[in-house]
Amino acid sequence: MYPLVVIIGPTGVGKTALGIKLAQTIGGEIISGDSVQVYQKLDIGSAKPTAEELQLVPHHLIDCLDPTEPFTVAQFKSQATSLIAEIRGRGHVPIVVGGTGLYIRSLLDPYDFSQQGSEEIRGQWKEFATLHGNQALHRELEKIDPVTAESLHPNNVFRIIRALEVFELTGKTLSSQRQFRDDEYQPLDPSIVYIGLTAPRDVIYERINQRCVTMLSQGLIEETLSLLKSGYAQTLKPLQSIGYRHAIWFLNGKATQPEMLRLLQRDTRHFAKRQFTWFLRDPRISWYDISNQLNEVLKIVVQTCRACQTNVI
Repeated sequence: MYPLVVIIGPTGVGKTALGIKLAQTIGGEIISGDSVQVYQKLDIGSAKPTAEELQLVPHHLIDCLDPTEPFTVAQFKSQATSLIAEIRGRGHVPIVVGGTGLYIRSLLDPYDFSQQGSEEIRGQWKEFATLHGNQALHRELEKIDPVTAESLHPNNVFRIIRALEVFELTGKTLSSQRQFRDDEYQPLDPSIVYIGLTAPRDVIYERINQRCVTMLSQGLIEETLSLLKSGYAQTLKPLQSIGYRHAIWFLNGKATQPEMLRLLQRDTRHFAKRQFTWFLRDPRISWYDISNQLNEVLKIVVQTCRACQTNVI
């Protein structure tokens, strides 16, 4: 049995760099745990590994889907679980790298995704959100499932609609159908090495601010414009993610470029804060401060992986 390594943390903390170095050191393959990197043509805004980085070690669940195709948490769990078995079967170590908290939680804990969806119900709630706004949609969820509503930002329209859809289909709230409470964390299998990367807030925020500047210089606006000219609708879920929706604001004349950059930096910092809030609740994560140098963190993680592999064989 080879260990399963999971590397999480806020955006911009250095997960990609550590994942690649670790994979090179211990013979690993990387599975992306990011909800946007799975899409083709969305490279800069998703902070996807570069073409050179992708060549260094095998990567999975990157550039798999057209932006028009849906990709759910249930699909991630199913595909990632299969990939973990395949990678171990090749004698390699699977390394899940990403900051999409629900993806990671679904992989490690028994979420139930057995319910089928309804396009008609989703369409009705999408129309409701268009007519009345995200806040009104969120209030509708609060009426029937305050537990799930509390965990979702009003702008997370996709997840809110999913929770409303589940209630209409089953008569039960999404929170009641989970096999565990969100504040209950079951012990992990001994083969799992769960790593969190962190740093002082000012360090994280400075890295985020610089990353946003770099995205613009790399061509985030041009990439977004190319997607729109290729016929992709502005309302597509991937194009409403951080970065792309800001570029669309600029392209639609709703913000100047300096204002767009300011909003992009602000919203990315807010997103990182929400990621921290999500992950810090999980006591199973071993946290490492990147301020202590990535190579030192790498050394500790390698030792942990090798000890874990010895223990589970």
